[in-house]
Amino acid sequence: MRVIAIDPGTQCGYAFTDDGKVHVEQSGVWNLKPDRHSGGGMRYLRARKYLTELISGVDEVAVFYEEVRRHMGTDAAHVYGGIVGVITSLCEEQEIPYQAIPVGTIKKRATGKGNANKQAMIETACNTFMSGNEVISELHPFPIKDDNQADALWILQCGIDELREG
Repeated sequence: MRVIAIDPGTQCGYAFTDDGKVHVEQSGVWNLKPDRHSGGGMRYLRARKYLTELISGVDEVAVFYEEVRRHMGTDAAHVYGGIVGVITSLCEEQEIPYQAIPVGTIKKRATGKGNANKQAMIETACNTFMSGNEVISELHPFPIKDDNQADALWILQCGIDELREG
């Protein structure tokens, strides 16, 4: 089974696994920001394209995404809602099970605290999921690019946990 995790946002974190283990190299960030020559709807078409690529050719898939109840602003709420709409509609069309995981649950699983900051999420992801084989440069000391990727890795871990318990 392929398990996919999404941290919805303009910088959209993603992670996936086919073997039930979290691998940093199977994660990253999709930049969904529209450029000056495209409309605002392009971010949702890109999100759909990227998610479709992850589910294509796979027989059994489950998708987990971060459930955010409170946003810093109206624009962030609209972007989040649009991306969640893409995730849920694509999953419904393809009869793929999906589930939202609350922010506090993800942070508590990662750090033991439901209100962990971004840096703590990145550090615990590096300490937990890095195998030691990742290439690290002086300019970027962690193979985990940002908190969006770190959150996606932790959403993936929560999804794996959920599947094992269920």
